Amino acid sequence: MKLSFAKPGLPRTGIVVVGVFATRDLCPSGVKLNKSLDGALSRAMRASRFMGNKGQTLSIVAPAGSRLDRVILIGLGKVSDITELEMQNLGGKIYSDTYRAVKGVVAIAVDPVSGSKLNTAQVAAHMAFGTRLRSYRFDKYKTKQKESEKSSLKSMAFHCGAFLNARSIFRTLDRVADGIFFTRDLVSEPPNVLYPETLAKQAKTLEKLGVKVEILGETQMRRLGMGALLGVGQGSIRSSKLVVMQWNGKPKKRGQKSKDNSPLAFVGKGVTFDTGGISIKPSAGMEDMKWDMGGSGVVIGLMKALAGRNAKVNVVGIVGLVENMPGGNAQRPGDIVTSMSGQTIEVLNTDAEGRLVLADALWYTKERFKPRIMVNLATLTGAIIVSLGDKHAGLFSNNDVLSERLMKAGEEVNELLWRLPLSSEYDKLINSDAADMKNIGGRGAGSITAAQFLQRFVDKTPWAHLDIAGVTWSKSNAPTVPKGGTGFGVRLLERLVSSHYEEK
Repeated sequence: MKLSFAKPGLPRTGIVVVGVFATRDLCPSGVKLNKSLDGALSRAMRASRFMGNKGQTLSIVAPAGSRLDRVILIGLGKVSDITELEMQNLGGKIYSDTYRAVKGVVAIAVDPVSGSKLNTAQVAAHMAFGTRLRSYRFDKYKTKQKESEKSSLKSMAFHCGAFLNARSIFRTLDRVADGIFFTRDLVSEPPNVLYPETLAKQAKTLEKLGVKVEILGETQMRRLGMGALLGVGQGSIRSSKLVVMQWNGKPKKRGQKSKDNSPLAFVGKGVTFDTGGISIKPSAGMEDMKWDMGGSGVVIGLMKALAGRNAKVNVVGIVGLVENMPGGNAQRPGDIVTSMSGQTIEVLNTDAEGRLVLADALWYTKERFKPRIMVNLATLTGAIIVSLGDKHAGLFSNNDVLSERLMKAGEEVNELLWRLPLSSEYDKLINSDAADMKNIGGRGAGSITAAQFLQRFVDKTPWAHLDIAGVTWSKSNAPTVPKGGTGFGVRLLERLVSSHYEEK
């Protein structure tokens, strides 16, 4: 599907989309079209329950004598409803209503709105962004598809006065969409195709965008003392990897202090398949564990988005990649491993493996890069799904400013976070009689004790942990997120970077 921006004016063929405000108030393009169709749009509205409320749509077959196929009226609601998110949602709705159009040509009229905080270029660009996000499909393994499942949409044009500005705004949003799609692709791949080695190779493709990519193998990690990470993958025939991605979009200036140029760091859990190891999971639903690498997918997609739009910021992305399998050499409940930090961990449950991977990845990141901030993402606990369902990701942090920035960024892009507590009382629950700590803290506060575990590997670095177990995969469609891998986190962190850390 081709997305484009064009001068104002309505085509004479195909499908035309026009906006309607609440109480059936047609936008100027709609008024003009209604007149040319002898009032057909007004009659159709009167004969329906369509009022122009936010998100409503009404599809009208073009009357005889017109060369148009259809006219779609889309509700804009009130002027105050003209926001970036709502325009993205409208773009997604338009795609859902037209992707099986026979001729596959759609034109959207974007008119100026008096009193709106967004100009026509912004409205058009964000509608196009929403359209692209909703158009995502992962069907590479389908050899036979019903015609009803296929998209026949060939082109969608947004007609507005400032179409060149709209094109420029969309260019940046389109690069963010590239990152989101990359994440969705990675999360959707089956585990026989995506495992540590192949996921590392996918990260390596970012080099063509200017990202420096290093892949550490087991020998290198063993020399670094990463006993926690390596212990998780030792039962698999697939060797574990640690991938280091660096985007240096803000070169150091003469006379600048090194700490002023220190990078932002994002760290992802990459368990490409999680059987639970010796503490094996129930068979029902185990197939979902292909996306237990969701945190690493977000970090890789974020790096693609930032590099793709040439972000003026220095960022490091670190992902620990393992496969957690039972086997003759698998880690056992009761094993004690030594992390890169030197701290020892008693492994009481091999299904609490993500925190072991992150322990070494976080410490490595802190020690090597001394980042300004460090944010890790992980599908870490089932307990977070019990707590928050699929509407919010869990947020844990040692820094209030970073937490507030993450919360606000999430609200702006509709990737919502909910902050949960950390405290010394919870920390006591993971103390071990046999080692420095144990990897589980009991039945209660499971997400919190997991976060407390991670906090022991960040020292004083401003840090946040996002538990994305409930939001990485969706079983239903949303306006800009088709069911399947969501890519949750890419937009959130891209907004955090652009709002607070990027050189303007």
